[in-house]
Amino acid sequence: MFVADCMTKNPVTIRPDAGMDEAEKLMDEGHFRRLPVVEDGKLVGFFTNRDLLRASPSSATTSDRHEVRTLLAKIKVADVMQKNVISVTDTMTIEEAALILERKKIGGLPVLSEGGDLVGIISSTDIFRAFTVVMGLDTGKTRLTIDVADQMGVLRDISTILANLDINIDSMVTLPQPNGTYQIIIRADIDDVDTVKKRLWAKGFTVSHVTRIG
Repeated sequence: MFVADCMTKNPVTIRPDAGMDEAEKLMDEGHFRRLPVVEDGKLVGFFTNRDLLRASPSSATTSDRHEVRTLLAKIKVADVMQKNVISVTDTMTIEEAALILERKKIGGLPVLSEGGDLVGIISSTDIFRAFTVVMGLDTGKTRLTIDVADQMGVLRDISTILANLDINIDSMVTLPQPNGTYQIIIRADIDDVDTVKKRLWAKGFTVSHVTRIG
């Protein structure tokens, strides 16, 4: 799955010369946490609710709502926005986008086309939503956790056992463990879990966890 498949398309944008009161209004009305800042059709910054909070008067102030908005109107988005914007392209995989979000410890990124035009925003929420689709979490599948050694042919052997039982694997993930072994996570339609566990055990594989998700 690619960024283009799960991003929020055609995001609301704001100009760098707009007042922070306008940014606040847009974010409140649209329930946004992020606004790309665009000038002459090009991305020049990224404005987030964190920037808004940082530049807003302290909650301890005695100013009323009207006075706060007047103060915010005097501050331009360009004065507080993030100028060195980290972005991704719509042709990148969601794995790459997720890695950037995790490493940079940020919640969202503007998405650019290969030509440099702003085409969307991808957030951690979009990544989570894509994850549930990719893993088939809402389709009511059985999830098996199989403990295996790090050796050749493991995936082939497990796939063969399930195929012989007419079980079609919907998704399979390998997770390395600290002790050098692996866990194989499989999701599939499995009616007779006990038979599956016995067949896997006979080949030296241990099913350490079984549950049904969705």
